[in-house]
Amino acid sequence: MDALTEAVLSHAPAAEWKGLEPPGEYLAAHLRATDVGGFPPGADRDVRTTIHVGNVPMPELAPDEVLVAVMASSINYNTVWSATFEPVPTFSFLERLGRQGGFAQRHDQPYHVIGSDAAGVIVRAGAGVRRWNVGDHVVASCVQVDDQEPATHADGMLGAGQRIWGYETNFGGLAHYAVLRASQLLPKPAHLTWEEAASVMLTAATSYRMLVSDKGARIKQGDIVLIWGASGGLGGYAVQLVKNAGGIAVGVVGSESKADLVRRLGCDVVLNRAELGVGGDRELTPEQTVEQGKRLGRAIRGALGEDPHVVFDHVGKATFGLSVFVVRPGGTVVTCGSSTGYDHHFDNRYLWMNLKRIVGSHAANLQEQWECNRLFRLGLLAPVLSEVRPLAQVGEAARLVQRNEHLGKVGVLCLAPKPGLGVTDPERRMALDPERHNPFAALRQAAS
Repeated sequence: MDALTEAVLSHAPAAEWKGLEPPGEYLAAHLRATDVGGFPPGADRDVRTTIHVGNVPMPELAPDEVLVAVMASSINYNTVWSATFEPVPTFSFLERLGRQGGFAQRHDQPYHVIGSDAAGVIVRAGAGVRRWNVGDHVVASCVQVDDQEPATHADGMLGAGQRIWGYETNFGGLAHYAVLRASQLLPKPAHLTWEEAASVMLTAATSYRMLVSDKGARIKQGDIVLIWGASGGLGGYAVQLVKNAGGIAVGVVGSESKADLVRRLGCDVVLNRAELGVGGDRELTPEQTVEQGKRLGRAIRGALGEDPHVVFDHVGKATFGLSVFVVRPGGTVVTCGSSTGYDHHFDNRYLWMNLKRIVGSHAANLQEQWECNRLFRLGLLAPVLSEVRPLAQVGEAARLVQRNEHLGKVGVLCLAPKPGLGVTDPERRMALDPERHNPFAALRQAAS
């Protein structure tokens, strides 16, 4: 172990190690350009075969960047997209970024360090970094923006230079070290462990923008919100946000075990799509969409007497027609992704004749992420971390998400030697309801 890593893990004061040089290379989960095109047509694109854990060179730091010693990270669905090279290989993103020249050239490598979440300690800060210092405990925003682009100052997500770190850029968070822009940093909630803090920002902030922000559905007290995939990372935070806003959460899950967990999380109505026979993994015909939409609508009205005001959809091709059909007249379908496919089909009559809205949403700007992170610091949102794997098992962790065999978020320990570390405000942690620290872990234990 190098001297800097040793010093950070020993909890020595930053003043004692801030002069130590970072290692010349570091351990990272990465993809290799030589693996692109290696999956035969129709084959199971098993992410365990393309995610490699090994040493990569330490990149040079730009003036507006920081080097973070990553204590923990987590798996997001873009990890699966990256490792399956679908819909496009991420090396095309890195090549395009590298063509900008300057420090951007560093990203165009024959390896891609992946991961869009991280919690850790700043160990180096570029000359242009003003608001952060070596030794600060931080969590990462997954969004990089060009702050010299005018559109960014209206909404960071509208800028042409907006990229998802660790997916459309190199040097991501599933590693011992990560390179981030200072404009990606947020203070780590002091009562959370490293792995808890590393499991929240991408999915929770995405759900926040979709539901709460004025850029999304803008939910309000009494709104009925249908949440596809309520037991996943996005869905688990969506349930909490709806309940915090005084809304009525209707969760859709794929099994009775998941249904029980979501009920315990506080979801008002839980629908098992397997029992109801709706929203499978394949695209529906127009006739099937109407048939299943009526079935889903009857189930919601039977429980609540009304149709949903908002539908929270990230499943895509297999559910989107149902979402448009089932939302009430004047209601909103908000979408942030398409895990079952991007080519959505729906009957436009149900949209235009009933004055419904479709809102596209992608990640969250820094202000939205700051507000979302504040909810964690206040204890009003809790992580939905179900299990933690070491960095050596990152392929297995990603495979769980690829096969939808996980609950909530799957965490990955990077430099942290074991779970449960990183809490710097134990009094705050003890003052909160213990089950609110990480309800999915507690619920899973109760269900087992």
